[in-house]
Amino acid sequence: MKIIRKNTAAILFSLLLISSLFVTPASAAVGGANLKVTIVETNPYPAKIGEYLTLTVQVENVGGDKADNVDIEIVPQYPFSLDSEANALKNVGVLNPGRTATKEFHLFVDKNAQKGIRSIDIRTKTGKDGPWSEKSFDIRIGTETFNSKGTVELKEVAWDPKVFMPGDRGTITVILTNTASTPTVTIGGSDFDTNARIQAAVLRPLSDGIVVLDAPYEDMGLLGPQDSIKLTFNVKVAEDATEGTHNLELAIEGNSFDYNSRKNIPIKVDSSNIRVIPSKELTMTDGKATVEFDVANTHPNEFNSVSIKPEAEGVRFYPEEYFIGPMNPDELFTIEFNAVANNSWSASREKGTNMSLTANYNNGINRHANTVGNLDFTIASESTKSSSTAVLAGGLIIISVPAVFLFYKKRKQ
Repeated sequence: MKIIRKNTAAILFSLLLISSLFVTPASAAVGGANLKVTIVETNPYPAKIGEYLTLTVQVENVGGDKADNVDIEIVPQYPFSLDSEANALKNVGVLNPGRTATKEFHLFVDKNAQKGIRSIDIRTKTGKDGPWSEKSFDIRIGTETFNSKGTVELKEVAWDPKVFMPGDRGTITVILTNTASTPTVTIGGSDFDTNARIQAAVLRPLSDGIVVLDAPYEDMGLLGPQDSIKLTFNVKVAEDATEGTHNLELAIEGNSFDYNSRKNIPIKVDSSNIRVIPSKELTMTDGKATVEFDVANTHPNEFNSVSIKPEAEGVRFYPEEYFIGPMNPDELFTIEFNAVANNSWSASREKGTNMSLTANYNNGINRHANTVGNLDFTIASESTKSSSTAVLAGGLIIISVPAVFLFYKKRKQ
């Protein structure tokens, strides 16, 4: 029996030793800085042969830790060349988790370049001695020309969420439609098909505070008469974005230069949120109270999964968190909590305590929270009220007895 135990222990120790060699600690797998690089704008798009091209490169820290000393380097290949080799490397600096930064690179397209798609490499790294991470991107050169006469138009735009809050992520979805109504059209005695081609579609922000997270769509194919296609762009609103309407530009490359178009896409930013207001006096009597609050959605959007959680030192609330659910714009709910003093409540407490309420809610996929604090939760005693009433009643009796006696005496005389 002893031998079996020793062998079992040895086997377990061996397994643990082997697993420690091959299994990465959870903290290492989950934490750490992680950079995601994207080309968010190519100007002009497509790139023109024999002219300069500006690439706007975005790097985002999608990891859990701060990224120190972030570098972006562009490695051009023919037919691209840098305006200066000194501009190949650009330093971003510190990039906190969830934050993005953009840098511009200027390239020249060789005058002998052929139309088509060419690749370019972009490298990123963190720290002075960190390893480089490389990713290849396709760049379109030149514009193909087709004899088709279909025209692509912007049919519909949808936002999710409909109104963004600062710091929100979401999507802008556009529906593009070929407005032609017949399969062919005759122009100048010649027949042409009315198919429409979407060679490229890109969404560009026209003001600070909005970031488009996706690269341009390319080669979206052929649309017959009245056919439609849906394109979705992921966007992010900066934490310090100003309130109001921001504009983006949807640039569409169609059958040829004559069929290219640019459309304005507005996006609304509003920081108004859930407001929580006491609707009656916050008073605890003999360690118990029922408190009541009005909850209002002051945002132009519907909020989802709205809940209110109260807190106060020495007090427990029932329910611990009040779940409301969806709330439409300008909708008002009145909610109640039962408050009970717990064991840490001091009987000698005279000034009451501070109470706070935290509203949690979703705007699209974004979770938000805002807190109302420093609400005065005052203290009252039922026994004190009763004794005061008794004293007052006793005083009235003492006063009334002589009065009755005097009145009776006068009547008797």
